[in-house]
Amino acid sequence: MGFMFLLVSAVLGYIYSPHLDSPPPRWVHFVHGLLLFLYQTFDAVDGKQARRTSSSSPLGELFDHGCDALACALEALAFGSTAMCGRNTFWFWVISAVPFYGATWEHYFTNTLILPAINGLTEGLMLIYVVHFFTSIVGAEWWAQDFGKSVPLLSWVPLINGVPTSSVVLLFMIFFAVIPTVSFNVQNVYKVVQSRKGSMLNALAMVINIFCHEILCFFRDCMSPSDLMGNYPHMVVMGTGLAFGFLVGRMILAHLCDELQGLKTGMSMSLFYLPLAIANTLTTRINDGIPFVDEKWVLLGFCIYTAALYLHLATSVIHEITTALGIYCFR
Repeated sequence: MGFMFLLVSAVLGYIYSPHLDSPPPRWVHFVHGLLLFLYQTFDAVDGKQARRTSSSSPLGELFDHGCDALACALEALAFGSTAMCGRNTFWFWVISAVPFYGATWEHYFTNTLILPAINGLTEGLMLIYVVHFFTSIVGAEWWAQDFGKSVPLLSWVPLINGVPTSSVVLLFMIFFAVIPTVSFNVQNVYKVVQSRKGSMLNALAMVINIFCHEILCFFRDCMSPSDLMGNYPHMVVMGTGLAFGFLVGRMILAHLCDELQGLKTGMSMSLFYLPLAIANTLTTRINDGIPFVDEKWVLLGFCIYTAALYLHLATSVIHEITTALGIYCFR
């Protein structure tokens, strides 16, 4: 139910801001904040209920974190409409996905979801829905104007004074949230690997797929003559978000099944489509700036491919786990 709240929020963002660069009605921001608050509440309650009733299972962990992985994309779209981020919405998705994957990777080694005192699951989400509520008062245009105008008290700060407020927030989040969190993840994994006399290279090999995925998506979108991130931000974020959900689900599955650490070649299925999309983009160099296939349809194909990949993983894993444990899903 919490996941459906975020789905509704993303759809509202699409209806009232198709390119995420126009201001929606102010009530939409308030609804974004309310739905995110409900999502956070439901996400906390379901785990407590499962432990209270002794109904927790590996399937529950996989399902819970699987929904959270897709929620990164949905909330990035909702926030993009609130802050009028436009093509920068992709980067807001990246800075939410990277720490999430880092925490999942760390969980594989430590068997514990170690969260810093200030983390994205509690204070981070709280800050985002407060931003939604704040925007319902001041309007989305507040985020599009220069930082010096939005926050006059800091107009004396050089370099960022003439930068859009949403871009300044993005930079702050990278330097003061993402980098320290990922460093924390790497430090904890290194301690565990050293204590077990394992190989840190094998541990780092498990993040190769997500690294390659982000680089290829960025390369495709930057090379695109159609400005995919600007014209089709919802398709870009959802396509990459579904592939990210597949990678997270596969990592959690490796942990639940005690797979050996190292490169997971099965995860490379998420990368299969991207070289084809990049090759199509590069055909513009030899075809007078026109790609061999309209990039809109190639991007739609990417979304369909990643959705099918994710659904195949989800249905096959649910079937195997319910069969092995003799339990039922949803009943």
